Amino acid sequence: MKNIVILISGGGSNMAAIVRTARQDGWRQRYGAQVAAVISNKDSAGGLAFAREQGIATEVVDHKQHATREAFDAQLAAAIDSHQPALVVLAGFMRILTPGFVERYAGRLLNIHPSLLPAFPGLHTHQRAIDAGCKLAGATVHQVTAELDHGPILAQAAVPVLAGDTADTLAARVLSQEHLVYPRAIADLLSKI
Repeated sequence: MKNIVILISGGGSNMAAIVRTARQDGWRQRYGAQVAAVISNKDSAGGLAFAREQGIATEVVDHKQHATREAFDAQLAAAIDSHQPALVVLAGFMRILTPGFVERYAGRLLNIHPSLLPAFPGLHTHQRAIDAGCKLAGATVHQVTAELDHGPILAQAAVPVLAGDTADTLAARVLSQEHLVYPRAIADLLSKI
């Protein structure tokens, strides 16, 4: 079985979209794949409740309980590795990972970023797109490398930036596309491994 471990920090809407798509599209039968676990760095992450309701194993590795990023990443890796992952999927996981962690899962570590990379890596992407006068914004699924919000692009989805858009209205439109493009990119990758 190709186990997928999803990392979250909050509500987990992308995680939920992945879980729903995996079930609806029969990833277990089609690809021999399943979402095996959802791990968060915050015990207050709302997405943990959804994962539990779906019968998915959950765990919390609290970053605040570790003196260094390396110590946190070591415990996080141990939690992930207990599920023998084929893929590790970041879905709103708001921690910068150490180069050693990224190297450990090289080629198997995915992220979605709310911009059309390479434009607007980092935070506040929607306001930055509006301020720059972009006509299009969107989301990018990419393999994670040691450089923040870089790495090979697997898929993108674009939405128009409309007159009168705020960061919040644009974010909502982009998020609806994230929920479609992320599961598709994961399924495409599963078909190749």
